[in-house]
Parts: sequence; C-alpha cells; structure tokens
Amino acid sequence: MTIAPDSALYTVPELEPEHAEIIRATLPLVGSRIDDITPLFYRSMFTAHPELLRDRFNRGNQAQGAQQRALAASIATFATHLVDPALPHPRELLSRIGHKHASLGVTAAEYRIVHEHLFAAIVEVLGAEVVTAEIAAAWDRVYWLMATTLIDFERELYNAAGVEPGDVFRETVVMERVDDPSGVVTFVLASADTARPLPEFVPGQYISVGADLPDGARQLRQYSLVNRSGAGRLAFAVRPVASVADAPAGEVSNWLCDNIGAGDRLQITLPFGDLVIDTEAADPLVLISAGIGVTPMVGILDYLVHHTPQRPVTILHADRSSATHPLREQVVDAVGVLQNAFYRVWYDTAGGFMNLKEVPLPPDADFYLCGGNGFLQSVRAQLMAAAIPAERVHFELFSPNDWLLDAE
Repeated sequence: MTIAPDSALYTVPELEPEHAEIIRATLPLVGSRIDDITPLFYRSMFTAHPELLRDRFNRGNQAQGAQQRALAASIATFATHLVDPALPHPRELLSRIGHKHASLGVTAAEYRIVHEHLFAAIVEVLGAEVVTAEIAAAWDRVYWLMATTLIDFERELYNAAGVEPGDVFRETVVMERVDDPSGVVTFVLASADTARPLPEFVPGQYISVGADLPDGARQLRQYSLVNRSGAGRLAFAVRPVASVADAPAGEVSNWLCDNIGAGDRLQITLPFGDLVIDTEAADPLVLISAGIGVTPMVGILDYLVHHTPQRPVTILHADRSSATHPLREQVVDAVGVLQNAFYRVWYDTAGGFMNLKEVPLPPDADFYLCGGNGFLQSVRAQLMAAAIPAERVHFELFSPNDWLLDAE
C-alpha cells in the first residue's frame, strides 16, 4: 500500500469575501461558546444515532471531553486560516483527520449527520436572534469547505488502498501473542481469508482494531504497526491502561490483553497514517519517543534492519523505568544490526528527562516524535532551540486533538 497524494489538501477553495467578513466578526463569539456547543452537539447526535457512540466514537475520549475539544479545535483552526490565509496552512491537521477517518471507514454520508446536529447546537446555544441567516450561511460554508476537502482527501486514500470508501475492514486470525516484560502485548495477525492476504504498508502507519465488548458495543482503537511490511503479516502492540483520576481505563486495550490469544479472530482495518518515513530517501533519521510512543519507531526500525541497514538513525527514548520500557529488546536487537545507529534512553527513576543537548542531532535529519502531550511540547521546543527546521519535524500524539500542538 502507498499513501495517497495529498492533492486535495492543497486545493482548499477560498472563502467568499462576504462570508469571510462574517466569520472574522463572529469567530470570537463562536469560539467563546464552543465548549457549550460541542457537548450539546454530541448529546443530540448520539441520541438520534446511538450506534455512533456504541460502535464508532471512542467512548473513553467522549467521557473525558477530548473528542469535543478536538472537533472545536479543528473547525476553529480551519476557519481562522480561511479568514487569514497568511497563517500556516492547516494541511497537517486535515491530513491527520483524513487518515484517522479512513482508518475508521468514515464516508461522506456521516458528514451530513454531523452537519445537522452541529448547526442545531450552534443555534440553540447562541440563539436564533444571534444566528441570522447570513451568519448561518457563512458558517455553513466554512463547514462544507472543510468537509468537502476531507471527503476528497479520504477518497484519495481509499483509491490508493484500492477499495471503495469505507470498505476497510478485514477479518484476521491471531497467529502469535507475545507478552513483553513491560506488560505490553504484541499480536501478530494474518488474514482469515488465505485468498485475500493483508496488504503491504509504509513504516510508521497504524491500523484500527475492533473489539466486541461485553455490553454489546463494538469499539475501535488505533495501534501502530511494529513490524515491517511483507509476508502477509501485521503486528501491533498494546499496553494495558489503568484508570487514573478522571481518565477511564483503556476499554479496548485492556479487553485485548485480557481476552485475545493465538487462534482468536480480530477485525481490523487497512493501514493508514501519515507519520511515515520516506523509504526512497537516504537522509538520516532521528526517532524520538516516550512510553508506548515507541511503537511506530519499532516498526520503522524493523524496516531499516531488513531493507536499509546502512541508513543513519538516532534513536532516543524516555520512560518511567527500565521495567516499563516497552519493546526494549526489539530496539536493542535492531541497534545491534544497524550499521550507523546511535541509541540513548532516559529513565525518570534515575532522576533524568530527555535533554537533547546531550546527544548529537544531525541538522539534515528528519525527526519523528511520538509520545504524550507534555513530552512532545518539550521535545519540539528543544528542537526549535537547536534550529531544526520545522518542516523536518513530524509527530504523532495518541489523542484526538494532536493538531493543537501546532498552535502552541
């Protein structure tokens, strides 16, 4: 599989001047009430379509409000760019959303459902006397410009995968379960239909995995692939997630670790995701991760070991301790094979944190980051201080609102 060209992301139509003036004037008002609008929108939509919460949306993110904040951030960021084209293009935002949607099998019809309930919520919160016909028309135009851009991009992704929109689900058999000393579990999958092998993929991509939970819900979660493409096998790693404060336990991750073993069946989606390396390039790579964020890096390393072991690579990882470090043996084994690798780890138990001043950073490298919000903010600030060009820094946060980091 190859990643689709992102031509749709470069051809966003301009907002008409009369609409732009209204959006510019009302953006502060809508932004100030977005925390009231989005929860009402989701309640209304899930009341009318309970199957979306049961089988499509991440219930954990909904419980924490993360999905609501993600929707608000994406629309506000897109609208802001439309009224001020001099700002950075929201291309990365749209790409991440599009890949996530393709991994969930989202189709154009679902954008109409979102539109119906989102605009009803805007009118209810702001009042019909505020949301005049002109204001409604301007925001309607913003929504459909964003929706159409995403629909076109997602169609490109589906075309590149050789499937009809939404036809991304595949039945698989677990060939092997590997329990890591850190508590992370790796599942190796093959197609349940031998006549239809699993597709190839690009190092750094992910799949969605479906879980049929005891309450009848079918929840989907994304997991990075930790093996190289080929031989009709996909491998992903899962870390059990305990409940902490107001964050619920990992509903799907825990179910997978507690219930799934060799011989069991799992429904997954085709690989998607844009945190991928250029396999045709020879530029140095710097892979920076924390915690379970190491998973896409493990997949990249497995590719390098078997295809371009001479490519220079710097591997930097931060974790709570050596005991919690996921897939450490796989990384160490890869470093032993790679011909030009530098490896450094920081552990909190040793009183340390990742300090990039302590390691050589090739200025001509491409940098790949994956970890929690605070970690990524710290690392990006350090890279900026080291004069690393922003276009060489690529990142992924296991959260629905990772593009917020672009605005900080």
